[in-house]
Amino acid sequence: MSGRAEPKVYSIPTGVSFVDQLAAGILDRVGNDPLALAGVTVLLPTRRSCRSLREAFLRRSGGQPMLLPRMSPLGELDAASLSLTSAEELPGVPLELPDPISGLKRQMMLARLILQATGVSATTAQAVRLGADLGRLIDAVWTEDVAFDRLASLVPEDYAQHWQVTLEFLKIVTEHWPAILGASAQTDPAQRRNLVLQTQAALWRAEPPQGLVIAAGSTGSIPASADLLAVVAALPQGAVVLPGLDLEADEASWDAIRADEAHPQHGLAHLLDRLSVGRAAVRRWNDAEEPRAARARLLAEAMRPAATTESWRELDGLDAAALDRLTRIDAPTAEEEASVIALRLRHALETPGKTAALVSPDRNLARRVAMALTRWGIAVNDSAGQPLVHTAVGTYLRLTAELAVSRAHPLALLALAKHPLAAGGHDPAEFRRSARALERTVLRGPRPAEGFAGLIAALKAADRFDHPDQQAALLGWLEKLETLAAPFMEALFSDAPLGDLVRAHVAFAEALASRTDAPGSEFLWRQDDGEEAATFIHELLEAVDGFPAVPGKDYPALLDALMAMRPVRPRFGLHPRLYILGPMEARLQHFDLLVLGGLNEGTWPPDPDADPWMSRPMRRDFGLPSPERMVGLSAHDFTHACGAEEVVLTRAERVDGTPTVPSRWLLRLETVLRALGLDGRIELAGEPWLAWARGLDEPDAVRPVAPPEPRPPVSARPRKLSVTKIEKWMRDPYAIYAEHVLRLRKLDPIAADPGAADRGQFIHAALDAFVKAYPSQLPDDALHQLLAMGRESFGPLLHSHPDVWAFWWPRFERIAEWFVGLERDRRRTLKPLATEVSGELTLSGPAGPFLLTAKADRIDSGGEGLVLIDYKTGTPPSTREIELGFAPQLPLEAAMAEAGGFAGVAKNRVAELAFWRLSGGDPPGEEKAVKGDPATLAAEARAGLEELIRHFDDPATPYRSCPRPAMAPRYTDYAHLARVQEWSAGGDGGEG
Repeated sequence: MSGRAEPKVYSIPTGVSFVDQLAAGILDRVGNDPLALAGVTVLLPTRRSCRSLREAFLRRSGGQPMLLPRMSPLGELDAASLSLTSAEELPGVPLELPDPISGLKRQMMLARLILQATGVSATTAQAVRLGADLGRLIDAVWTEDVAFDRLASLVPEDYAQHWQVTLEFLKIVTEHWPAILGASAQTDPAQRRNLVLQTQAALWRAEPPQGLVIAAGSTGSIPASADLLAVVAALPQGAVVLPGLDLEADEASWDAIRADEAHPQHGLAHLLDRLSVGRAAVRRWNDAEEPRAARARLLAEAMRPAATTESWRELDGLDAAALDRLTRIDAPTAEEEASVIALRLRHALETPGKTAALVSPDRNLARRVAMALTRWGIAVNDSAGQPLVHTAVGTYLRLTAELAVSRAHPLALLALAKHPLAAGGHDPAEFRRSARALERTVLRGPRPAEGFAGLIAALKAADRFDHPDQQAALLGWLEKLETLAAPFMEALFSDAPLGDLVRAHVAFAEALASRTDAPGSEFLWRQDDGEEAATFIHELLEAVDGFPAVPGKDYPALLDALMAMRPVRPRFGLHPRLYILGPMEARLQHFDLLVLGGLNEGTWPPDPDADPWMSRPMRRDFGLPSPERMVGLSAHDFTHACGAEEVVLTRAERVDGTPTVPSRWLLRLETVLRALGLDGRIELAGEPWLAWARGLDEPDAVRPVAPPEPRPPVSARPRKLSVTKIEKWMRDPYAIYAEHVLRLRKLDPIAADPGAADRGQFIHAALDAFVKAYPSQLPDDALHQLLAMGRESFGPLLHSHPDVWAFWWPRFERIAEWFVGLERDRRRTLKPLATEVSGELTLSGPAGPFLLTAKADRIDSGGEGLVLIDYKTGTPPSTREIELGFAPQLPLEAAMAEAGGFAGVAKNRVAELAFWRLSGGDPPGEEKAVKGDPATLAAEARAGLEELIRHFDDPATPYRSCPRPAMAPRYTDYAHLARVQEWSAGGDGGEG
């Protein structure tokens, strides 16, 4: 026998608070001696678990001050925390360790190597993401203590050719990266952690400390940590305390657990083997009562390895206490799951001092719950924080980059100018008022020419302003913005080094954030997101030395990729008793209520991430862990969390409309409860909560919504409409109410591409110009002249919009050829009198005169009278619509012409009404005469309009929305305002 002391390994069971029992056991061992307590060293998995242990000591002391042990996170030990008990250097123990390289600097250096690698075609943003993936691979290699040179030993013929390409690419980390690190005298973070752990282990092995040393809560998943745990367990005053080791499992099950990496106890079994400690030698940390021992037994049974599940047929009766305060809720949707979780967390606050947390790997669920809690004004403490790119400052930095890269595209300009941080040396509210004025004046409608020059030219050409000085004020506003952005835009488009780009970007962002009373730096870099952004920029500038020039177009995507990896965690204003945690952050935490959410297969446990570098066999051969090991660690997190005082298990039956499968752990729990005759018990306890959560938003009763029937006073009703509005008045009176009484107008899209209406205007303008230029005889080159006028009408769009040139212009060429041929025939008997001519007709009504206006596309004169022509680039109305009076435009123009209402056109009878369909297809044009006697149609249309006027001059007549659905307009801008989908027969009445 060697005389070596048996390792001292203990366990705290699942059904108790780990940190509370750990604190109690430490106090018992030091005899409540405060000085002896201060000499204790406790190693814990994370900083968060260190904070939890401090709180546990405070609970034990009743809140009285006390000297606490020295607590260090096991995975984050640094050289300064090493226990150096001798001033002399010990053999084989380095007392000076190289500094770790920062994560961002490593990522950028790896991205540079990727961009320089032969055969790699990637944007800078893609290279940065690949750099992050390579960094994770490097950390995994160091964590598992695997040598990089093993990559070369993978048998080439065992793998497909594309894996050979991958192995060649990975020379970045096997050859180039080590040389770069060696030249800078730095180490990878994971390598540095290993060195620290190994150094601490060597120091304690050489000179054991005098005080008590306890390593608690670790599963030893990192080999270097496991080695340190072995040293601690062998110290004279050392102890290793395991979280929730199953001491009751039968030997057959334990042997199966050793082989099952997906089992929650596999990691602990592997650690015991590494410590050379049998499970029988593990003792309980203390003799405290286990109030939830029955639940722990239920969970252990549910997680029984597959090799011994035949024992489920012979399950003994289970203490009913196992289901006490254990609830399961299966919500129909992810939204309802978030709502019921938020309700449970809010309910916990009704008990003074009660703490509660949601634990879930599902970030979408976490965000939904955080949002649902704002219903009660609660800002919850979310351990994952928020990516910098999604914060106010991150969004501002991204928008400033997009403005410059897009050369002041209207959408980018408005998005930035309306951001709360943008002020441009003005008061922010005044700055945004100028932005809105520019939007109404220039930015809505057809897109101006590129750049600030195009915007300034469009502003100078505009003629719609709110007051006489507005144009000059907006010009000054735009010119100042151009001046602020110019250095940054110049850097972007001149292949400047990345560092220069970042500095120019920051200068622009600060200048634009400046206000009348302070520089922009005072507003941009404050608060949590501003401070994190400032730190990010500082680290980025340090990390980009030697980085190649970045194409300007790639810069916003690069910035997005980097900021997406930087979490921002608010420090103030968060609720002190509610938390949202990931499974890892929840380890060893103490809460009165734990909600374990997102318990669907693929979410918890998560699907294995696709390894971009190695296949599963390659990972195995190389020595990296299998995906099942991560499932086992996740299972341990789940079972340990289920030991809380009160536990709620939740899942959604459908996520984003897709059916889900319950987590394997829930299915196992169902199976065990069914075998015990207790199935449905925990689900029953959750049903009221789901109903209450639904009741938060459900109305007391569902009442059908009636169509709107506004009845404005007659004095507010329109007394002047165009003939095109009369059709709308008949088909959809509500649209006339919204447009002419409420004075609501649909805004044009921002930077709109040309649409069908624009195409119609261009064609109308070209034909109008041609007919006015040649009212009698056509020239020999008439087609050439019409095409020239078409080019002038279409203007710059022919060159700035390829689709206009490719699709619209060929159609216009065919229309022009058809039109000239038709004109040559018509000019023998007809003569154009007027085109685009305005007219009006005054009608009488009970409330007074009513003015009807019109602009006729064309009026020709012939031997039998006038011919009224309406150009249609779309579909003309049908004969039935005209006969029923629902397409009264041409008949009303006829009535106007017969009354002499058109300027420059003498009063005369109307001989013909016609639509000319100008499609440019096959055929390119069609001449369609309106059936029926024009005089009769005109008289009927006039009589119908007079009746309509009389009807709406009655104050009791409402402006209904689409009163005749069969004759409703094809398009309306006001259906949403009239809430048509809520009351019409076609509305589904569901979620909108």
